[in-house]
This record gives sequence, structure tokens and C-alpha cells, in this order.
Amino acid sequence: MTLRIVFLGSPEFAIPALEALHSHYGITGVITQPDRLAGRGKQLTPPPVKAAADRLKIPVIQPEKLSSPDVYNTIAAWQPELIVVAAYGQILRQNLLELPRYGCINIHPSLLPRWRGASPIPFTLLNGETETGVTVMKMDAGMDTGDILSQVVTPILPEDNAGTLHDRLSQLSADLLIQTIPGYVGGQTVSVPQDDAFATYSRLITKQDGAMDFQKDCQQLVNQVRAFTPWPGAFFTWKEAPFKVLKAHCKESEGVIPGEKWVITGLPAVGVKDGWLVIDECQPAGKKAMGGADFLRGVQDWI
Repeated sequence: MTLRIVFLGSPEFAIPALEALHSHYGITGVITQPDRLAGRGKQLTPPPVKAAADRLKIPVIQPEKLSSPDVYNTIAAWQPELIVVAAYGQILRQNLLELPRYGCINIHPSLLPRWRGASPIPFTLLNGETETGVTVMKMDAGMDTGDILSQVVTPILPEDNAGTLHDRLSQLSADLLIQTIPGYVGGQTVSVPQDDAFATYSRLITKQDGAMDFQKDCQQLVNQVRAFTPWPGAFFTWKEAPFKVLKAHCKESEGVIPGEKWVITGLPAVGVKDGWLVIDECQPAGKKAMGGADFLRGVQDWI
């Protein structure tokens, strides 16, 4: 099958889909976000999709505003039959949605209508859910509201965090996309409207979302650690500096004072509403990530 595809995406998540489309169909052009200042040195850095497209020798444009008439004209000149979107970061206007023969489809890392919006993976973990997946949908003018073309489900493992789940869903999205396109463009796929009654929403994550509140239940805090690892990191203040918790588990206990420091089975622990948050892995300010036991061996004043 030959198909003129234009791809819109920006972060690492989108790269497996980009590579799979390039391998199966070829890609006429890529649209990604502009280079941004990043890292401690504030170097101008291209988005990961830009680097991948350059490696694959696919034409790339990086508009500040996708809604610009010049951008529309460039895309129209590519004569796309299908536009595929994966974590691009800007809204597509109606004229662009209607441009390709087969419209625009989007890859979303949740089981829509659950967790529409910008941060479905962290919010799935924050909510303590035990399964998630990927949805391929036909795009409309709403935010992740289009008809569902296909979905795949994957369990959320106890050891998963946002990083591991991101990587697994990224690869699943590429596989599902390649499985979905032939039936979709061939007219065999029956799309399913989303039921808005079951919709939940995720917003952009900020660094402050990682701040831990020891008045909460322990499981809520463990979910927070999993949801915000690797970024922005779940943290509390120790010695007037942020102390990141990378992995933790709960130990139920009564009469614990929230915020109290202790050692349990050779690991640092902090009192919470319903017991102890036991820290398996951590990253003190200015240090590398380490096991909780290694951290204790290097300090004298945890308690």
C-alpha cells in the first residue's frame, strides 16, 4: 500500500511510531516543535522527533504556530492523504483536520475516554489504576474526543513508574498504529464514539506536583512516586534541600507522627497518615540516585 503521510510529533514517545510509519509507508514530511533551550547549560536543543526525522532524511518543519497560513500551505503542498499525530503539542484547526483524504488520526497513551489531555501516563499511575493502554482515534475539533478506531490494553505492573510505562506504551502505540491503518483507509474499520460520561482529564504536570504531603495515606504517596518518576520527581525537603524519592513501599502502623523520620529493615522511612513510607531508592540534593540502604550508610543524622 502506498500512502502519503504527514507526521506530527515532538517527544521521545513519538519516535517508534515515526520509525514504523517510515518503514511501512514512507513519510512525506514531519512537523515538530521548534528547538528550545534545555539542560543546565541552556543549549538550544531540537525535539527528539526532529533528530529522528533528520536521521531518516525526512523533510521537517518546526513552526511556532501550526495555525499560520504559511504552514498550512506547506502541508497542503505535501498533498497528504493521511496525517498522523503523536504527542505533537498544538491543536489542529478544522482546515487542517479536513485537508487529507483520510483525515487525521491520533495516538493517545490511555484507554480513552479515560485520561484525555496532556499527561495521561502520570495521572493513570497517580490514580492507582491497574491497567492502561493506547488508543488510536479519528481526530475532531475537541481535545482527545474523536471516535475510537482501535485500542490495546496492557497491565500496569507493581514495579512500573511513568518512565517504564511511557516506554512500553510508546512501542505499543507504534504496533497498534501499523495494525490500524490498513483497515482504516480500506474502509473496514468501524469507529466507536467515545462515551463522555466516562471521560476523565489530565492536565500538564509541573515541578511542584512532585511535592509530597505526609498527611496523606501511604498508598497515595507511593502512587505519587510512581507517577512522577523520572520527572518531575516526588520530593520532600530535608536539610533545606529537595530529597527525591524514586521508589518506595508502605508499612502499616498506628500512632506514627506524619513527617517523623525512622529506619525500618535497614531503609529510611518517613511517617505518614496510616504508617510508614519506606524509601527503597532516593536521590538527595546534589547526589546521584542510590538505594535507601546506601543513603543511610553515608549519613549520621537521618533520625
